[in-house]
Amino acid sequence: MPAALTITRADFASPSLLAFLQAHLDDLEPTAPPESRHALDLAGLQLPRVRMWTAVDGDDVVGTVALATLDEPGHEELKSMRTDPERRGQGIAAALLAHALDDARARDVRRVSLETGSMDFFVPARRLYAKAGFVECGPYGSYTDDPYSAFMTLDIDARREDRA
Repeated sequence: MPAALTITRADFASPSLLAFLQAHLDDLEPTAPPESRHALDLAGLQLPRVRMWTAVDGDDVVGTVALATLDEPGHEELKSMRTDPERRGQGIAAALLAHALDDARARDVRRVSLETGSMDFFVPARRLYAKAGFVECGPYGSYTDDPYSAFMTLDIDARREDRA
């Protein structure tokens, strides 16, 4: 993790966070038709079932990640994973992912899944998730098969056993 980086719960009153989240939605717009984009908007990220964190360097929001509970107990979804395009490759995404997974483990979440794009734009994200132990899976929750989506999951209990 970069030395000056801090990860804290999201402050939705922060104008810099609001701009960062809008940039995330703007980045995703050209990647798939509207019915195939599953990023949460500001209202969705503020729902009680969502826990969101920001990575901040000084006054700048440089990354975000969230976990959303699913209907299946012990199963959560990784959401809103984004790093400032100018800061990619600096370990920010890995630090955010580790933070979210540590939070999930501390709350006895057994599985974390995610939906991301299947296009080349999302290759770095899929590599990051695979490096963290996520494996490809089928649609979960309310998702359906979609050529624009790639689904991945991590069995946290199995990762605990691997570390023991």
